[in-house]
Amino acid sequence: MSPRFGRTSSPSVAVAAGERVLAATTASDGTVLAGTRDAFYVASGDETHRVPWEQVEAAHWDRDTDVFTLSEVGTWGAARPVHSATLEEPGRLLELVRERVTASILLQRHVTVDGRRGLRVIARRAPSGAGGVHWVNEYDEGVDPDDPAVRAAARDALEVMQRDVGLP
Repeated sequence: MSPRFGRTSSPSVAVAAGERVLAATTASDGTVLAGTRDAFYVASGDETHRVPWEQVEAAHWDRDTDVFTLSEVGTWGAARPVHSATLEEPGRLLELVRERVTASILLQRHVTVDGRRGLRVIARRAPSGAGGVHWVNEYDEGVDPDDPAVRAAARDALEVMQRDVGLP
């Protein structure tokens, strides 16, 4: 659409076959952030990184600094990939991120191990329903995932949740 009608075209990013960009914006450094029904994209220069929604651990928008941060699900003890960008005009991207990440969560339960601390056992799947269910544990601050009691609690919670929903 032409700018004289008050709208500009959204930034372009190459996405996987069969996907269509639903929301996109350009960061202050020129990085393009985009979302489709199935994934979040970060495109900078000649490199494009695809993060399926079920692999997004968290997303945060700081209104004071205009910084958007998205972190990926990771492996315990390893650095998690984090993508940050300053967005002057986030457009509909923030709404899309919230909706798609929420749609990827099938079930979530908190299991206490020590007082109020414990872990969350989370079942996630692609919002499209494609692929299998991914089971993830998130540990509260100060909870050691190598502690035998914590491992037993996580294993027991996982078995109960899988039975409850009929998912392996």
